[in-house]
Amino acid sequence: MIETTIKNNALITLAGTVGVGKSTLTRNLANALDFKASFEKVDGNPYLEDYYANFKKWSFHLQIYFLAERFKQQKAMFESGYGYVQDRSIYEDVGIFAKLQYDQGNMSDRDFETYSSLFEAMTLSPYFPKPDVLIYLDGSLEKILERVHRRGRKMETDTPVKFWEDLYERYQNWINEFTICPILRLDIETYDSHDPESIADIIKKIEHMTAKEVVLK
Repeated sequence: MIETTIKNNALITLAGTVGVGKSTLTRNLANALDFKASFEKVDGNPYLEDYYANFKKWSFHLQIYFLAERFKQQKAMFESGYGYVQDRSIYEDVGIFAKLQYDQGNMSDRDFETYSSLFEAMTLSPYFPKPDVLIYLDGSLEKILERVHRRGRKMETDTPVKFWEDLYERYQNWINEFTICPILRLDIETYDSHDPESIADIIKKIEHMTAKEVVLK
């Protein structure tokens, strides 16, 4: 555990496209801060493989499932009073993934409007406080695709490169317009999630950003 000035009930949320290493950094950062780690529920998802096989048929079902799981997760974190490191932002769900499916014709107007309305209702709840810091993990598309293939999940490696290119571009646009909380941008080539010195450096950056927020408030 690293001594820090970060408040003990802070919410630190990670964001970034598939394959950038969010889960590993979440785990090691939480351990260093003595925070809880909160992970996106992937295993046991009843729609994930169907979705990768047929985007048009299953995109709405997948997004609703993720949204429901995210709401339960967020409620549990809020009620616990603990500090958390969260491996994906809920804001990516609507701003990137649901919008991508809608733009590509995989989600109808009716389904996208229903999804967006439900998302807005959830984020108005007190169970959705804004993150204290959003850590955005970034890198070149080439390096990210290398990590995706190294991970070796068949449903990801079988997905056309065009999908990953589109997703990558959407992330770049999304983060440049994100204003909900302070953003700490990290290039995946400039740190090592398993290196205590790298983790300590990231924590120092978070301390600096949260201290600035306290002054501003």
